[in-house]
Amino acid sequence: MSVITSNDQLQALCERLAKSEYITVDTEFLRTKTYYSKLCLIQVANEEEYHAIDPLAPGMDLTPFYDLMQNENILKVFHAARQDIEIFVNEKGIVPKPLFDSQVAAMVCGYGDSIGYEKLVMALASATLDKSTRITDWSRRPLTRRQIDYAIGDVTHLRTIYKKLEAQLQKSGRHSWLAGEMADLTNPETFIVRPENAWKRLKIRSSNRLFNAIARKLAEWREQEAQSRNIPRNRVMRDEVLLEISAVRPEHSNALGSIRGLSPQFSQSRSGIKLLALIKEVLELPPESLPVIAPRRPPAQNTDPVMELLKVLLKMICKYENVAPKLIASIDDLEQLAERDDADIPALAGWRYDLFGKQALAVKHGKMAFAIKDGEVILLAVGDNNDKVT
Repeated sequence: MSVITSNDQLQALCERLAKSEYITVDTEFLRTKTYYSKLCLIQVANEEEYHAIDPLAPGMDLTPFYDLMQNENILKVFHAARQDIEIFVNEKGIVPKPLFDSQVAAMVCGYGDSIGYEKLVMALASATLDKSTRITDWSRRPLTRRQIDYAIGDVTHLRTIYKKLEAQLQKSGRHSWLAGEMADLTNPETFIVRPENAWKRLKIRSSNRLFNAIARKLAEWREQEAQSRNIPRNRVMRDEVLLEISAVRPEHSNALGSIRGLSPQFSQSRSGIKLLALIKEVLELPPESLPVIAPRRPPAQNTDPVMELLKVLLKMICKYENVAPKLIASIDDLEQLAERDDADIPALAGWRYDLFGKQALAVKHGKMAFAIKDGEVILLAVGDNNDKVT
């Protein structure tokens, strides 16, 4: 094992790794004071070797590594890949392909919802991780031997985990399940935050169209500021302050200065002046151009009992089929299914429908019922004496 700190070393390493069938990859980064993650360390391994790459080394050019990530002849194995991929998208606009996420694969194989790496290491690699350097400033140099060893463990154990999960997927015939989940992870749009959509992060409960229009405009401004200044969005303005401004709708600096959570100087600052201009812009819009807020539908009557039955069914099927419930349906999905047979949810399409959705509709419409046999919950076709065990 070595720490790669020069471009010549990195080029030679990537040329060797390019001959691999698969490589395991992980990153260490910081994001406490920035909008975008700061890449501090890259760990890679194949069957023969494992290394850490120091992207902060003077003059380091990561082009060979990013070329490796785009080499479609090599499978890239990550655990909980979203944050790693987000870095690659922001840094270079690329998504590693083909991709294997061991956390998602573990869900497909029945290891629970969003299982952590440490638990997976214990379950499949029969090893434990050194937690002493888990919380560390990965941007500080030099890194200690303990830090490097901890980081490298994230890719060496992952080799064992990958091979065991792959064998289980082969045996169960569930590769297509995993492929469907990887499609979302390999779409660059998944990781791009567009300022015009930033309002969706806010927990807006008001149906007032003017309030919503101002909140959307301010959320877009905040996201643009956070991105351009590379600082967390809440350091630009906290959610509760943004929503308070949207409710009060100040039209002059004195009114803006009275908002709780803003400094006395804010109303006279560049940002304060910009906010007042944005509010004025929204207030001058014709009413018909304000966002239309779809009224919240009241819950359908008598759906609570249906929900409870669907929860039991989901738990029963997932236990029997050895798959994580989160992969099949969320609570929100079950609520929608309890109300509507044509709900636009994953559980009513593809393999999820075959596994759960079809039987969920049958239970909902009284075509199948629950019973207990030998201490186990089973499903029975109504009017049929034959047990239909899921």
